[in-house]
Amino acid sequence: MSSKNTRGLGKGLGALLQDAAVDVEALRTPVGYVNKQVVGSVEPQDTSDVLRIPVDMIEPNPFQPRMSFDQDALAELSESIKTFGLIQPITVRKKASGKYQIISGERRFRACRMAGMDMIPAYIRDANDQGMLEMAIVENIQRENLDPIEVSMSYQRLIEECKLTQEQLADRVGKKRASVANYLRLLKLPAKVQHDLKVGLLSVGHAKVLLGIDDPMVQEQLCDLVIKSDMSVRQLEEKLRKMEQDDDIPSKKKARSQQDLPDEYYKVLEHIGKYFSNNISLRRGENGKGTMTIRFDSDQEMADFLKALEEKNF
Repeated sequence: MSSKNTRGLGKGLGALLQDAAVDVEALRTPVGYVNKQVVGSVEPQDTSDVLRIPVDMIEPNPFQPRMSFDQDALAELSESIKTFGLIQPITVRKKASGKYQIISGERRFRACRMAGMDMIPAYIRDANDQGMLEMAIVENIQRENLDPIEVSMSYQRLIEECKLTQEQLADRVGKKRASVANYLRLLKLPAKVQHDLKVGLLSVGHAKVLLGIDDPMVQEQLCDLVIKSDMSVRQLEEKLRKMEQDDDIPSKKKARSQQDLPDEYYKVLEHIGKYFSNNISLRRGENGKGTMTIRFDSDQEMADFLKALEEKNF
């Protein structure tokens, strides 16, 4: 989505964006992994490194459960990739034929082809050695030069490819469960905000504040405002409080202050969230009272959840 689209913005925020002197779009360059080697020119050092693979050497996974892709959503993702680059590389494995088969990221692969990319950044993993893969990713996380999105993607890979729970992941990387959960939430931000976080235009502190807003357009616009005005995290929080008081947040969806929840809460979110694509949120007051909201995409998700409850496989 383009930051020029000001759908639903209040007059106060829109005016601030127009008056700010810095051209944010001029600061943005696509994340293209252009400094990464082309596959075949070097041997990958480990399964956490990224190589660029020619499009015609990549094959879809014949066991891909999703058989149809929303063409409008693909076109939107394709436009995002043209603007910001592919922020999250796909994951592939090498076949005996010399080609590479997609393990995860087929939607991103299709959008890259639609965007006209001839090289696609990818993780290349040995699907037969789970222990080595886990060790390589954990070692990669310990590197000091990883940006926040790279850390988030590494956590996501450990969950998806190594079948770890958030609790197990936190133990592996030596972090608090709340820290792991907060990093994973960064991947829910719009592509524009992820891009700016990845290239250092935005801090993790700013991103955590933006995660408290429901509307992606407002997240993007406030991201632009932070960069244009060189706002601190505290100034952003103050801006959100003022927007809330002035009803300047679209659809009157209010900003939510971030909090570190007890570990038990994250465990509940993880166990229930896996049945609903992690589309679940929880708000807790200081007195321990709160609400939990679950959003589901189909009757099947609810049926699977009920089955798990009845079988006590929860």
